Amino acid sequence: MGLLTIIRKNRQKEHEMRILFLGLDNAGKTTILKKLNKEDISGISPTLGFNIKTFVHDRYTLNIWDVGGQRMLRPYWRNYFEQTDAIVWVVDSGDRFRMQDCKEELHSLLTEDRLAGASLLVFANKQDLEGSMTNFLM
Repeated sequence: MGLLTIIRKNRQKEHEMRILFLGLDNAGKTTILKKLNKEDISGISPTLGFNIKTFVHDRYTLNIWDVGGQRMLRPYWRNYFEQTDAIVWVVDSGDRFRMQDCKEELHSLLTEDRLAGASLLVFANKQDLEGSMTNFLM
């Protein structure tokens, strides 16, 4: 591989990001991504494993990994941390009963060394539902 090829790959990588969408099951991760991509959301089912969506805008590429949030899948989240630039933590703001579980999982994520350089966005989803929480202290 020549020097020019290496430079091109690095320059291309500068405009590419890997983003993980994480959160408890039923938080709405897949729905958010489908809505962003203008896809039909009427037949969404729980994500078992992961989905990958790639969004290209101008010269920027976002590779978004939508990872299932069921309790049995959460230990496997670590397998997706390598080279992650950002995490979008999706919270079901209408699910008061599981907010403690949500908090504990987020705190666990924040202690991961492999995510030290990643940015974090907490997305309070389902704000349109009656009785949803509007204030969060995580």
